[in-house]
Order: sequence, then C-alpha cells, then structure tokens
Amino acid sequence: MKNPTTVERKSEREMVVTRTFNGPARAVFEAWTKPELIQRWWTPKSFGISFVSCEADVRTGGTYRFVFSHPNFEQPMAFHGRYLEVTPNARIVWTNEESADGNVTTVTFEEKGDKTLLTMVELYPSKKALDDAIESGSTGTSGASEQFELLDELLATLVQQ
Repeated sequence: MKNPTTVERKSEREMVVTRTFNGPARAVFEAWTKPELIQRWWTPKSFGISFVSCEADVRTGGTYRFVFSHPNFEQPMAFHGRYLEVTPNARIVWTNEESADGNVTTVTFEEKGDKTLLTMVELYPSKKALDDAIESGSTGTSGASEQFELLDELLATLVQQ
C-alpha cells in the first residue's frame, strides 16, 4: 500500500507537505543529500524535465545548484541556493535563490519505528509570492506526490542493501 502525500496551505506564506516513508531516517536523509541519489527521484516524470547537473554540498553553509533541461526550452533551467542548517538524519533548511522572492524550505525527518515521517515546509516572503508560485506550478509541492513515489521506489532499494 502506498503512503499518501498531503499538501496543505497552512498560512498566507506557508505550504506544507507530509508523507511517511518506509525506511529509517538515515536512508531518507541520504536520498535528500547525495547528488547521485537526488537525481534518481527529484524530477517527476510527468514534468518532462531531466537533470543536466546536480551539485549539492549538503552541510550548514554549503550550496546547491540543480540544472534541468526540458524539450520545450532551448536553455537549461538552473535552481540554486544555500543550506542554512543541516542536522544529519533530522533536518535540512535551504534557500531558493533563483528569484528575488524565493522561498526557504525546511525538511524534517522524524523516525517512527521502521518508518520516517517527512515534513516539508516552504515559507515564502509574502502571500503574493506563494500565490504566484502556486499559479505558475513552480512551488515544490506541485509534483510532490509523484516525486515522493519515486523516492519510495529508491528507498526500497536502499533499505534492502
């Protein structure tokens, strides 16, 4: 049985996504922090995008840069930011700096037996910034269910190792 993904607007500036994953926090955290694993689940297949490059120095003060291609666009799309806080197997906080009204994303990993409850909070600088992100489909929550199904598939292989 698949674990459901919930997406909820919690305030004028906040979107929250939650999902329980089958596997320990260590494995879920690893999937969020190793570039070779991120590339296996981050992009929902229905979006038609693929990684060109994936750089992630996941530590407090580190940076990331994800570059994607899409058949409808001549130029690749780059997303980048900084890791504000990284607590192994528990929490990652990063900035999204591709625009002036970028959000701050916080992901927590809460181990519950042999499962992990993941909570992702996207905090935008204003109500308008979140409204615009929702309207354009650019908020990270827009493909969360499909994205997290891919993460489930990856975790099934990691947990068995």
